[in-house]
Amino acid sequence: MKNQRHKRKESFSVLLISNTDRSSKQYHVSLFALRMAGVCILLLCLMAGCMTYAFLSNQKVQTTLRTQLAEQEQLVTQMTSEKETIANEKLAIEAENEALRQEAEEAKAVAAEAQAAAEEAAKEPEEPQDDPAFPDRYPSSGASVLKSEYTQELPYLAITTYTGCDVVAAGNGTITAVSSDDIYPQIIEIDHGNGYRTRYLSKQTAEVKVEQGAAVEMGAVLFTITTDETELNYQVIYQEEPIDPLSVIDARG
Repeated sequence: MKNQRHKRKESFSVLLISNTDRSSKQYHVSLFALRMAGVCILLLCLMAGCMTYAFLSNQKVQTTLRTQLAEQEQLVTQMTSEKETIANEKLAIEAENEALRQEAEEAKAVAAEAQAAAEEAAKEPEEPQDDPAFPDRYPSSGASVLKSEYTQELPYLAITTYTGCDVVAAGNGTITAVSSDDIYPQIIEIDHGNGYRTRYLSKQTAEVKVEQGAAVEMGAVLFTITTDETELNYQVIYQEEPIDPLSVIDARG
């Protein structure tokens, strides 16, 4: 038989000598164990490096995120401040516009009042002293009650009359109309020849005493009421505009 050659395993010895009693200990480490230890140390170093790199990368990312978050918070704060400034400016502009609008409305109202007063003054009729055609007499003779006064919506006097009450001419003039319509069974109109016209409108049928075209004097009976609580609407027109009859009734004083 051939002699088999045994392969010797390489190993390393570690000798430890004590400084006190000069004793020593020797340890044997195989090459394989040494290599495995080296591999483990290398792996540990790689893991430590990876962990260090990951930690540093994470720190860098967090720092970047914190910086971006701070910038965004600063931007939001700035935008909020600008929004509040714009809102305050808007409120100030609205308040100024409202004040200007109110001033304009007040000025418009004052101008309208002044114009209305001027128009009323221009329309204000002169009160003649001795003109029998001036319609200053109350339009009824007998039992009657003033129901409502002149308004812009109802431009006449509303008078409640009773049976036997006479409706009379408020001044000298000419009968220009004796008519009726769906509301008033009896309508009489007098032209007084001085810019004045008077109208007498009865809501119930009455006994007419005059004819169209006839000349009448102040106090002449136009028609007689034949039904109790008949409403008489009396209207005075000056220069084709209705005016308050009470402003001319007994205007001579």
